[in-house]
Amino acid sequence: MRLLMQQRPDASDDAPRFVQLFLQPDLLGGYTLVRESGHIGGRSTVRREQFLDQSSAFAALEKIRDQQVKRGFQVMFTQGASAPR
Repeated sequence: MRLLMQQRPDASDDAPRFVQLFLQPDLLGGYTLVRESGHIGGRSTVRREQFLDQSSAFAALEKIRDQQVKRGFQVMFTQGASAPR
C-alpha cells in the first residue's frame, strides 16, 4: 500500500512539503511502515517502523495520515488493494 500527501504551495518561495507512506510485508511475517517526508525537489527524510501484524501497522498508517491532514496536507495518490478510509 502507498499513500502520497502534499501541502498546498503558499505565497513564499519554499517548495511544498510532501509525506509518502508505504506499508510493506517483510520476510518474517511482519509489516514495515516507511514514512518519507521533505520538500518536493529537495532532500527527504526516511523513517521505518516494524509491526508484528497488519492491523497494528494499518492503524499506525491511519494515525499518521490523520495527523498530517490536521497539519494541512491533502491526499494526492493512494495505491493498494485496501485503501485507508
